[in-house]
Amino acid sequence: MLIVMRKTADEGAQDTIKAYLIDRGFDIHQSTGANRVIIGVIGDTESIPEAEIAAFPGVLQVVRIAKEE
Repeated sequence: MLIVMRKTADEGAQDTIKAYLIDRGFDIHQSTGANRVIIGVIGDTESIPEAEIAAFPGVLQVVRIAKEE
């Protein structure tokens, strides 16, 4: 799963979503670009509803990565 943060998302918003994910046993990888921060979620993310993540402040988009069959 990839979580794309809004340009206007502050560090507090990023920390909140990262803490939420880590508390649920996921590893994360953050990529910080010139205009966006992307948080990669590592683990079995099927248990996380996309709408729940999208509701966090500062989240622009949630992209679920399909499992290979």
